[in-house]
Amino acid sequence: MSRFDLVIFDCDGVLIDSERLAIRTESQLLTELGWPLSEEEIIELFVGRSSAHMQMVIEEKLGRAIDWHHEFERREREVYERELVPVEGVIAALEEITLPSCVASSSSHEMLRFKLGLTGLAERFSGRLFSADDVAHAKPDPAVFLFAAASMGCVLIGARDRRQRLGRRGGIGRGHVRLRLQRRRDECSPTPARRRRPL
Repeated sequence: MSRFDLVIFDCDGVLIDSERLAIRTESQLLTELGWPLSEEEIIELFVGRSSAHMQMVIEEKLGRAIDWHHEFERREREVYERELVPVEGVIAALEEITLPSCVASSSSHEMLRFKLGLTGLAERFSGRLFSADDVAHAKPDPAVFLFAAASMGCVLIGARDRRQRLGRRGGIGRGHVRLRLQRRRDECSPTPARRRRPL
């Protein structure tokens, strides 16, 4: 018998190879706006955060209002349509997973459907997409993962360690983590777990 009831996947950098494309596009656009940042600086400041958070930080830095969401999303979509692919090996890995699974992401529902559709993964997670749209607090707060796990046990397969800062506010350790469901469905609580091999 499996120790888990559900596998929750992050999307960007886990299912689809989108992070490198988004980071490159963000660096180019921010340079044009007057705030040149390296890709490493963008990773430290923004990876895993919502578009609304990014706009707030950028506007504070530039001292003026910008239409970040629409301008970046337009450029991002163009890049994704040309270059977006699934993460290497993820299709084979998904074929091996027999547990129920879903996706929890900082992306909007619309962008999740768009990105997963481009990479042929949308049908695999139809009706099982959880977004920052669904919760009051985006990453690094773990609300979207707790929301996705609210009625079942799960394994969270996150991206790189530097993105696991989301766990600090939820008592979750760095690296791969486990969200354990208590017996009552309203008692789902995050618990630290040792680093696990991908399923």
